[in-house]
Amino acid sequence: MVASQKNNDGKTRVLMPVLLCAFAIPISMLFWIVNLIYSFLTPDVEQHTDGQSVISPWRWLTAVVIPILFAGWGLKRKSLDFSGAFLGLFTGFILSITSYTHIACLIAFFFTSSKATKFRSDKKKKLEEEFKEGGQRNWIQVLCNGGMATQLALLYLLDVGCGERPIDFAKDYRSSWLSVGILGAFACCNGDTWASELGTVIGDSEPFLITTRERVPKGTNGGVTWIGLLMSLAGGLVVGLFNYVAVLYTVDTVVLQLAAPQWPIIIAGGYAGLAGSVLDSILGATLQYSGLDETGKVVERPGKGVKHISGRQVFDNHSVNLLSSIVMALTLPRLANLFWP
Repeated sequence: MVASQKNNDGKTRVLMPVLLCAFAIPISMLFWIVNLIYSFLTPDVEQHTDGQSVISPWRWLTAVVIPILFAGWGLKRKSLDFSGAFLGLFTGFILSITSYTHIACLIAFFFTSSKATKFRSDKKKKLEEEFKEGGQRNWIQVLCNGGMATQLALLYLLDVGCGERPIDFAKDYRSSWLSVGILGAFACCNGDTWASELGTVIGDSEPFLITTRERVPKGTNGGVTWIGLLMSLAGGLVVGLFNYVAVLYTVDTVVLQLAAPQWPIIIAGGYAGLAGSVLDSILGATLQYSGLDETGKVVERPGKGVKHISGRQVFDNHSVNLLSSIVMALTLPRLANLFWP
């Protein structure tokens, strides 16, 4: 019986790539044919210099396969529930079809934040009221973390087209602005996730409220530690590093040599991770309720036996995350334009 079950599991593992290809290839080819027909029906549409009017079948294929792999991995690892996986398919598709540098930011955020969420989960279970095994993200969390980046990617597709371009504000302002905005949104979310998921379980020091510097229980909204701030910087740097490597390997070598230096991408990611986490903490300390219930867990709603710690019940955690990512996505390109060598 056991041997039979193992054989069935082995067959399933072998069949999965086959089924994936059988599903993804026709869909990608269908997208390509539709895009090809559209290009012939609208021959007078203005073409951008490096953008692609007819998206290649290979790009359509990767834009279908990569999100499916992400969603499948997330469901298997319990990092996503079904609603989160469904919305993640759309987010991954848009980012993949516009530029591989954009999907690189999502890859960095998705995998590293999932690992950070599961790190020392037994300890987090004692601190968090709404702890989920595996840190499953639903559609609301996917929207709040990836919604702004997806919107900027759609604008990139409409304004620039699809294709990889270096960051160069002097020669290609609009594509650079949108790409840095996408980087800022994901670096902000990753920095905040690393700070909250790693900072609360690494070290024994109690966090302090970022607005008053008073000591507060672990898990308090707006509570930070020096380790947590360092983790937020590291989380942003990782997203910037993934983006930088993607630029080096996907942008045409001749174009890259004529463009501005690309290494500031890493610095920009680190800044967005740290600044975004600080902004998230300020909003959490002032506009998000934190209280301590009778069991010693931090809760986000007032109630019987709940002792107020900080903040007001204006926003929830999802709203704070979304607002922080929007602010970083809109401000980072401006700062990058000022300081880019």
